[in-house]
Amino acid sequence: MAIQQKLYTVDDLWAMESDPAFEDRYFYLIDGRLYEDEMPGRKHGLIAIELAFRLRLYTAEHPVGEVTGEVGFHPPESRHTALLPDVALQRFENLPDPLPEGYVPQMPDLAVEIQSPSDSQRKMRHKAQAYLENGTALVWLVQPERRGVEVCRVGEGGDLQSEFFGVEDTLSGEDVLPGFELEVSRLFA
Repeated sequence: MAIQQKLYTVDDLWAMESDPAFEDRYFYLIDGRLYEDEMPGRKHGLIAIELAFRLRLYTAEHPVGEVTGEVGFHPPESRHTALLPDVALQRFENLPDPLPEGYVPQMPDLAVEIQSPSDSQRKMRHKAQAYLENGTALVWLVQPERRGVEVCRVGEGGDLQSEFFGVEDTLSGEDVLPGFELEVSRLFA
């Protein structure tokens, strides 16, 4: 749900997150609209750690990029969208130089969002669309209640294309992480 009707920027978001009055609150921007996310719970944290661990193991053997958690990214050409994926991977060739202290002015190559109990499917897909429209190649929407992952990419015509992978399936890193595979069941063990 949008919080206010003001057109927000990355700078406004950074100021809010640096303000003790907003401590322990999670915000993001899509096209200048400010949204607030629920504080992550235990299940959310366990899934994020497992995913980050598996991705980090891959990048240790295949040094293609860096894995991060809860880092803010915004498109270099826009200061009105800023997203904070639960887990992300940014390929080295796409990292800005020098790396900033604040939000990264480049969208991640892979963004992972873990659905909280209060998140609707519509909200999750809205975030996925924002990532993809702003340069992210692959988005994984982890759905704990469904025990699966919705994989989102840009389809023909620029629309959201998605495919659901359940616990019997294996995720692929596709072109972003060639050779990476993860059994979905490992996320819900």
